[in-house]
Amino acid sequence: FVSSLFLGVGKTTLIQKVTQALKSSGVPIDGFYTEEVREGGRRTGFDVVTLSGKRGPLSRVSSVSSASRREYRVGQYVVDLVSFEQLVLPMLRNVNHGGDAEKSICVIDEIGKMELFSQAFTQAVRQTLAGSGTVVLGTIPIPKGKPLDLVEEIRSRKDVKVFSVS
Repeated sequence: FVSSLFLGVGKTTLIQKVTQALKSSGVPIDGFYTEEVREGGRRTGFDVVTLSGKRGPLSRVSSVSSASRREYRVGQYVVDLVSFEQLVLPMLRNVNHGGDAEKSICVIDEIGKMELFSQAFTQAVRQTLAGSGTVVLGTIPIPKGKPLDLVEEIRSRKDVKVFSVS
């Protein structure tokens, strides 16, 4: 897992370059990464992009809160859980049901506050980590404030190596 205290240090860029190198070497790999969405030079949200080329919103800036439906917010961003789960969960379930004959790699960028609003995602990540046929290449945040349970669980696993980037 790749970890950093700061945004914009290149965790996702590093993941993308490693992913490209593995793909070109013929290694079976699937997963997703998060990508900033910018309009007029300003960040307006994040998208989820799967390695198979599907894309959808993870979050968007919203200054207005809607009382008519349940919102999941991180700062100024409203998280689109439905979009996130529709893109990511089928991919994780497919990785989890692969055979052990050939090790595969699952890219999970990132396991952070926005993503962890999804209990189904949390469960799927745990199942992926428990699978013997899958190596996970992922990113996790360094806690600022209250630690995230799954992130700390991952960080403390004996079979996990964390690389900090700055």
